[in-house]
Amino acid sequence: MAQYKPVMTVPDLQAFLLRAFPEEAHARIGVVSDIAPGLARMHLDPGGESLRPGDLVSGPTQMALADVAAYAVVLAHIGPQAMAVTSNLNIAFLRGARRARVIAEARLLKLGRRLAMIDVRLWQSDPDEPVAQAIVTYALPG
Repeated sequence: MAQYKPVMTVPDLQAFLLRAFPEEAHARIGVVSDIAPGLARMHLDPGGESLRPGDLVSGPTQMALADVAAYAVVLAHIGPQAMAVTSNLNIAFLRGARRARVIAEARLLKLGRRLAMIDVRLWQSDPDEPVAQAIVTYALPG
């Protein structure tokens, strides 16, 4: 992914996300922890509103984190453009995610002029044991 160069820093990207999303959503969008060429990493510490029976992180919470991580990696590489939008998201839930920090690593597969395709892996304690994996396509403003 060396051909993709970030144009935003972690603090700038996190500040943009906090401005772009309504204040009541801030606790559910996650925190940007790393940006590198072709990559953005985020984490979310799920609260009670993010759980399903069995004290597991809900599917909608995991899907939202995957979507925001995909948005973050796109913005990290094209700059703060609020109107980059999800056009497709396909997620597979691989194992139960217990009530603990969920890490999302989003990798650019392709960044074109009109579309970006991103692979997002979610895990908790071990990146080799993902709890979910998503392929996300973003339509880019043009």
